[in-house]
Amino acid sequence: MYKIDLSGKSAIVFGIANQRSIAWSIAKILSASGAKIIAAYQNDRVKDSVEKLTSQLEDVITVECDVSDEGNVQSAFETVKENCETLDAVVHSIAFAQREDLGGRFVDTDREGFRLALDISAYSLVSIARNAAPLMTNGGSMMAMSFMAAEKVFPGYNVMSTAKAALENEVRQIANDLGPDNIRVNAISAGPLDTLSSRVISGYRDMKKAHSDRAPMKRNITHDEVASTALYLCSNMSSGVTGEVIHVDTGYHVMGI
Repeated sequence: MYKIDLSGKSAIVFGIANQRSIAWSIAKILSASGAKIIAAYQNDRVKDSVEKLTSQLEDVITVECDVSDEGNVQSAFETVKENCETLDAVVHSIAFAQREDLGGRFVDTDREGFRLALDISAYSLVSIARNAAPLMTNGGSMMAMSFMAAEKVFPGYNVMSTAKAALENEVRQIANDLGPDNIRVNAISAGPLDTLSSRVISGYRDMKKAHSDRAPMKRNITHDEVASTALYLCSNMSSGVTGEVIHVDTGYHVMGI
């Protein structure tokens, strides 16, 4: 089996919350491949749990980064600059919407709920990419986590669908901006996974069952399958891939019925 070696590389991972986080699965596989991990946490409320989790990794630092505060984002990347010679990979696995905006009718989403979901879930990638790019002097890879609701209607996902659609559009635009710097920017569109966030989505269980029933492979995906795709995107094996949305959903996205 071919082993991907990321020794000497550094990756900042946003979105680690607990052991079920997609970001945590990605951080583990990148670390196991030799990468230094910078784990970004939102604030003191989650600091202890993130540090306890990431203490399992061999070469890791943690840094506070509230993506809703531009000054905080800038400060986080100053810390990265102080601790790493270069930055080679960025993993954006951040999404947030108010609970009341993840059910009922999308048309009832209020202005503040819409703004908040788009700011945290989508604009944050723009801010992160702008601050990360100057540290990626050898080029590298950025990736964001998406979902097929960016393309199709998933009742209950509501405003988060709009945020994911914006996120995927940003991936293409940032890929164009940073391509001359040899920085690749892609998204992984993952099938339903049991995470802290998915539990608050109205109809999530139905969504997961429909996926396993209708996908060509007749099953749901695993965290490890998403993490393996992230590892591929962080490696030189994906050197010619940018601006893509890679579906890791056991083929669900190809089905019409």
